[in-house]
Amino acid sequence: MKKIGFDNDKYLKMQSEHIKQRISEFGGKLYLEFGGKIFDDYHASRVLPGFEPDSKMEMLLEIKDDAEMIIAINANDIEKNKVRGDIGITYDLDVLRLMDIYKSFGLEICGVVMTQFSAQPSAAAFKEKLEGLGVKVYKHYKIDNYPQDVQLIVSDEGYGKNDYIETTRPLIVVTAPGPGSGKMAVCLSQLYHEHNRGVEAGYAKFETFPIWNLPLKHPVNLAYEAATTDLNDVNMIDPFHLEAYGVTTVNYNRDIEIFPVLNAIFERIYGTSPYKSPTDMGVNMAGNCIIDDEIVCEASKQEVIRRYYKALVKKKNGEKVGDEIYNLELIMKQLGIVPEYRKCVQPALEKSEQTGAPAAAMELNDGRIVTGKTSSLLGASSALLLNALKAIANINDDIDLVSPIVIEPIQDLKVNHLGNHNPRLHTDEVLLALSISAATNPTAEKAMQAIKELKGCEVHSTVILSDVDMHTFSKLGVNVTCEPYRQTKKYYHK
Repeated sequence: MKKIGFDNDKYLKMQSEHIKQRISEFGGKLYLEFGGKIFDDYHASRVLPGFEPDSKMEMLLEIKDDAEMIIAINANDIEKNKVRGDIGITYDLDVLRLMDIYKSFGLEICGVVMTQFSAQPSAAAFKEKLEGLGVKVYKHYKIDNYPQDVQLIVSDEGYGKNDYIETTRPLIVVTAPGPGSGKMAVCLSQLYHEHNRGVEAGYAKFETFPIWNLPLKHPVNLAYEAATTDLNDVNMIDPFHLEAYGVTTVNYNRDIEIFPVLNAIFERIYGTSPYKSPTDMGVNMAGNCIIDDEIVCEASKQEVIRRYYKALVKKKNGEKVGDEIYNLELIMKQLGIVPEYRKCVQPALEKSEQTGAPAAAMELNDGRIVTGKTSSLLGASSALLLNALKAIANINDDIDLVSPIVIEPIQDLKVNHLGNHNPRLHTDEVLLALSISAATNPTAEKAMQAIKELKGCEVHSTVILSDVDMHTFSKLGVNVTCEPYRQTKKYYHK
């Protein structure tokens, strides 16, 4: 297992207690804008080893009896079929997925808010679909000159035109499928309506990154910049916090830029603003739970390199990357690293050069490097997977975990019956073959038992992997990077 640099148990306790404290500071009701991913925050788990991808969900479960959820989605994103880059589904489908997840954990859902709603056809159809499923749907509208015209925004013609969302619990978590969904506007609109109804309520913001009490150029915060180069987010010293308290803290440009307007909105609703800085608004305690700075620094450097390779592949695939690659190169320069700093890169390139074919290399959790080459039976990733399992389980490298007698009928099925042109087994196919072999082969069974040890390992491929191989590695918890080259010169790749 990889070394741990983050105390997850401490985080769960400290974070839930801090949110409870913030609720009490606002008279018993708090709208919490929840940035990032609640359930599957793999970025946080990669840069803060020890942080579990579902840590934020576990934290919410500590206070679930006091909490209910609002999911915001921008109606324009529905109309444009906007897709989540990490899991490849549209925002509207992700709303359904998120509701299923929240309900499975016993979290109460108030409803779905469609922001920027103007009866867009796809948004209206999705609204009907949700209502048909028994989900409450609320409409929030575009406000002219938002967010500059504070007088209009905080009026009956601004927030007052939005539907009021019925809530009953002390903590209302406002979340969304992705950025730009209007979470903050939903919170502020609700504050306006609550104030008009004589209900005391407050607002706070939960963002794991950047971590406010780490230095501006700390690798963890630079890794956040690397993750958001497509959004042009930049970490900055919070000038408002520095002026108010004489303390240096870190925030990101959008929150700092919007704070004067936000402050004016608070003053117009309440008479005075409860906050002196963007940092004041936050409730994130992650920085207090780092127990080994060296480990999280190293993990963050690795994340930046992974983001760099991802951007190169996006460009190769014809996607617009803008200044992403250039900005990532600048971040790597600040960290004093190059792509080859990733330990599995050079061995993969060397193996490919030796064999004249695609190759891959894996850094195991104990630091050992294993390689895989292309053969007539297996793709490089599949060979790598079997070699890694041999190394972890201390199985002699000369032993075949899956006999060619098992592989060849699968190849025949693929090529002669299912219409595949590539006879080599993909990673999912080789794992199925291994599991079949394990029924009669004790050595294969030993390799199967080692699969759980692949979580957290690092892989580099000399060619862009197929979706099948990428998904298999993802399910195994393996972090993958690829050189921006295709194995074939075809125009269509799956």
